[in-house]
Amino acid sequence: MKIFVRAFAYSLTACSLTICGLAAAPSAFAQQTVLPLWPHATPEPAQTTDPERDVTTDKDALIDGRRTERLTNVTSPTITVYPPSGVKNTGAAALVFPGGGYARLAWNGEGTDTCDWLNSIGMTCLLVKYRVPEKGRYPDNPADLEDAQQAMRLARAHASDWHIDPVRIGVVGFSAGAHLAVTLGAHWDDTHVESTPAAADVDTKIDARPNFSLVIYPAYVATPPALTEIDPALVPVAKTPPTFLLQAEDDGVHVENSLIYYRALKEAKVPVEMHLYSTGGHGFGVRPPGKPEEHWTILATIWLRSLGVIPSLASRHGPDRPSTGVPTPTPCPTPTVPQPPRAGNPDPKSTSPNTNTNTSANPNTSPATQTAQPYPNCW
Repeated sequence: MKIFVRAFAYSLTACSLTICGLAAAPSAFAQQTVLPLWPHATPEPAQTTDPERDVTTDKDALIDGRRTERLTNVTSPTITVYPPSGVKNTGAAALVFPGGGYARLAWNGEGTDTCDWLNSIGMTCLLVKYRVPEKGRYPDNPADLEDAQQAMRLARAHASDWHIDPVRIGVVGFSAGAHLAVTLGAHWDDTHVESTPAAADVDTKIDARPNFSLVIYPAYVATPPALTEIDPALVPVAKTPPTFLLQAEDDGVHVENSLIYYRALKEAKVPVEMHLYSTGGHGFGVRPPGKPEEHWTILATIWLRSLGVIPSLASRHGPDRPSTGVPTPTPCPTPTVPQPPRAGNPDPKSTSPNTNTNTSANPNTSPATQTAQPYPNCW
């Protein structure tokens, strides 16, 4: 197994945060649309009758100088649409699953902050408020997967209304939300919900499979206590979407979750890129100032471009465009070593920026091509 591990730092003279990472300021989140996942009744009865509330306390850790909202008692799950504002809409979108141990949701630190980033690169953010608290998780408790499936089906059903491309909708998940992303990537076609009171709200003709998956510091993937094998319920299949993995080695939730999942994806011949860091802990979201993974969203943006999910920089910032004051990335010359299309690219004719490729498990790439990096400083 070949794994590329490093603490990442980019020079912003090559790529501005506005272009490849977080926007300098939060988006306005104009014209939000909120839809219930289950307008008539949830598939299973609610596990609490208490009202939804924020359970954040002064003892909770600060992230980027603030405490994230922690929502619990979510019994009426929803999907909230955050369209990009002030930048060109690329048509791509992602469901966002905040973490919280299936007991609560880190609503802004891993939710609306993620929408800021996705909006800044021209993507629509579809923030999912799934049911919590829930006892157990898939397959013992199907509630989490049912909410994720329904959110994806609603996204595709409303693709025209929300100005998104139904074949460029993925997922971004953190911690327990990353576990949910992994679950959806293996069981998007699970039919349990069709035998519940919510069956009438489900359009089974709409595919619930994500087109890509960003799995950030996942939980519950490796089987305890040894943490040497993947949870049998999460084993990826051939159609599991291309995956971006990221975690810190000192994560108390265990970096083995990423390591084991990487191995499983590789064995299933699913394209995967993984980035590990020596420090950073758990729950840092998209804004971990002063941490080695501070600019991980830049890495993720480049990966999305390499898949063809969002346009390459060359097509959007060519020399014929007027200057915006943002440094123009240097385009890569044609490599001397042939570069075959990456597995998982929805458009085999598109070309990928020659970024760091030796983390990708691509069985169709020759060893010579995997190691060739003739132009490491271009984009």
